[in-house]
Amino acid sequence: MGERDHQIQEEPVCIAWPKAVQAALGVFVLVGTGVIAHYYPATPSSNLQQEVQQLAREVQRLKQEQAMPALVLNRYRNSICYIFGVYDVGFEGRRPALRARISGTGFVVADGLLATNRHVAEPWYEDPESTLLVHRGATPRLEKLLAFFPGLPTPIVLTPGAVSARGDLAVLHMEESQAVHQLRPLPLANDVPNPGELVAVVGYPMGVLGMVAKSPPAVYERLAFRRDDQGAANELAALSLIRPSSTCGHLGDVVGDKLIYDAPTAHGGSGGPVFDSQGEVIGINAAYIDGFSGGTLGVSVRALQPLIAVAKAKHSESRP
Repeated sequence: MGERDHQIQEEPVCIAWPKAVQAALGVFVLVGTGVIAHYYPATPSSNLQQEVQQLAREVQRLKQEQAMPALVLNRYRNSICYIFGVYDVGFEGRRPALRARISGTGFVVADGLLATNRHVAEPWYEDPESTLLVHRGATPRLEKLLAFFPGLPTPIVLTPGAVSARGDLAVLHMEESQAVHQLRPLPLANDVPNPGELVAVVGYPMGVLGMVAKSPPAVYERLAFRRDDQGAANELAALSLIRPSSTCGHLGDVVGDKLIYDAPTAHGGSGGPVFDSQGEVIGINAAYIDGFSGGTLGVSVRALQPLIAVAKAKHSESRP
């Protein structure tokens, strides 16, 4: 799902729930209270009050879920970055046989540490063309990997931290700076999520193309047809136009460390956080199945915890 080269797809947009939902919830409370009064006229007032309080709690929970996508986007936007990179695969003494760009998403999980997919941190991972070259003796090399955060005018250099040997997960080190230490880590969920609950995915679907598409007209006209993704990203950062998008849906299933949900995504959304209805990160967006709207795949945040510990230890060892 990390964007290699310049594949173009339509950017998904989070469809806001209709305001009518709130009115419907109010009607639900009134009707529910009426039903209780009709069928249980002899119920003591204390029991009736408990029933009404329970209905009120349910309505409050539904309102909280309704507001969750906007809440997490506004609260954690500045800790979710656009990742741009360039890598090559080649044989010693020769020009690279393959050179390509990568676009993805990452989010802060600890001071100086960023979580994303392994196929963003190591773009040759599970890439058929790269794998074929490596099997023939070629060596993959990451030329650059940069993180563009909302609100920061310049990118942050990323370096290797820890990658999963079994799943599509990675933790990267961020270059030391005062701005990095001010980024707020996202809250990671401890409980196993339940199928059916609301989820929100935040990221940069379509990478620079997606951000340029929603930029002001003057910026769009200047950047829409540029082929220099890094240059365009630098200009967007200088104009405070590095802005992630949010899509929402429901968790369809949980199978081991794999999450299946129907929140839409696209190339460039790889590595973005998947939030539950409580506003905590339950997974890392990883892939989607073409032709099936309910087939977006993520990796459980539980598999991320060991990588964070390894990356923290390496970070401590590398400090003077």
